[in-house]
Amino acid sequence: MNKRFIGVLIFAFMVATAGGLITYRSLMSRSQAVKAAVPSVQVALASKDLELGTVLKEGDLYLADWSGALPAGSTNKPSDLYGRGVTTTIYAKEPVIESRLAPKGAGGGLAAMIPKGMRAFTIPVNEVVGVAGFVTAGQHVDLLIQGNSPGGNGNLGMLSRTLLQNLEILSAGQDFKKDPEGKPVAVQVVNVLVTPDQAEILSLATNQTNIRMVLRNPLDHDVAKTPGTNLAYMWGTAGKGMKPMGADEPQAEKPRGAPRPVAVVAPPPPPPVKKEVPFNMEIISGTSKTEVKFDKSGEGK
Repeated sequence: MNKRFIGVLIFAFMVATAGGLITYRSLMSRSQAVKAAVPSVQVALASKDLELGTVLKEGDLYLADWSGALPAGSTNKPSDLYGRGVTTTIYAKEPVIESRLAPKGAGGGLAAMIPKGMRAFTIPVNEVVGVAGFVTAGQHVDLLIQGNSPGGNGNLGMLSRTLLQNLEILSAGQDFKKDPEGKPVAVQVVNVLVTPDQAEILSLATNQTNIRMVLRNPLDHDVAKTPGTNLAYMWGTAGKGMKPMGADEPQAEKPRGAPRPVAVVAPPPPPPVKKEVPFNMEIISGTSKTEVKFDKSGEGK
């Protein structure tokens, strides 16, 4: 191989190496300048997954650098968060936000998860009432009641109606955590979130009627208007309510109002009779003149 060619290759390699080194140092200096321009703060992060109802203590939080401004609702003083309950699951290395914690002094557990102005009402259930165990925390249900109306018509039999709709399940049994897999679990009691007025209604309903739960889609918040039903109507004997299954009811006739007055219209006058004009013909013969009249039939007179 030519020594001159080898010298050119070595020179080209040295130039490329020098250029790459210069470029690398330039980029590194720029990145350090950018890092120096972006301020960083310290924020309290979760050291592990913090489940619902957990009361924060030392070892659950740690301070770490955070690029940019302090996230809204977070803090850089972990000691201010100790003793507060977790209301929403916080995952490891995630900032601890104020809105995901119970108020100071509320502690942890079920009570800390009740929103302001709401109440947790306990309803005894079994496999049938609790929708075969599929009612778990975080789901929404409707409550149906069955019983006899006080002072009502006893011939109608047992009545059924929808009492409350779209109630959120706060806990099922002793478990107030949401089950992402939706596994059925048989429980004895279910706690629902209600207003104080609804709590008074449920207090009577649980003692005087039979309650059934109806599972609904948590994204469906529409309130349905139902008339309720009774045994007599279901058997087609009497009462009002929902249409019995399989019954073919005749369509109701439209109400007839008062007869509408009929305007009397006079008949049009007969067309005028045209007067027949006779056809006259004059016949002149010499010095004499004779006139002949023809009628419509063409006969001369």
